[in-house]
Amino acid sequence: MVEVIRPVALNGPDNDGEALLQLLDSYARDPMGGGKPLPEQVQQNLIPQLKTRNDYLGVIAFQNNQPVGLINAFEGLSTFAARPLLNIHDVIVAREFRGNGLAQRMMSELEQLARQRGCCKLTLEVLSNNSAAQKAYRKFGFAAYELDPEAGQALFWQKPI
Repeated sequence: MVEVIRPVALNGPDNDGEALLQLLDSYARDPMGGGKPLPEQVQQNLIPQLKTRNDYLGVIAFQNNQPVGLINAFEGLSTFAARPLLNIHDVIVAREFRGNGLAQRMMSELEQLARQRGCCKLTLEVLSNNSAAQKAYRKFGFAAYELDPEAGQALFWQKPI
């Protein structure tokens, strides 16, 4: 059982920077994360970048002082609700801790933090073939986004620049 789930600390005595990078690198190496390690430039620049952002929010899980789970999220704005929203960008659970409800517990902690910020909703993207993640997200209450069934569901697209 995971001992600690708490907000990510990037400053002070509980600095989670190394743990965050360790978990993110393990996710990047997974087929669902692209199958490649985090580039050295990312490893050097990510924590300093996150420290400058007021819109970053994360939760991290530890077992025996070892990092075993992480959620990275960023605040946005719902123009339809005129309130902040929280977009979950990464959900990482160490392989040996999968299937034990850790993602659910971390998302619950994140939802509480989002409510404290006045957020109107949580959003995320998930790969269409990642059925395990989709199952976990549905169990937590996520569903495909649509305003009107006749207009269809929202799709996540990107254009690298």
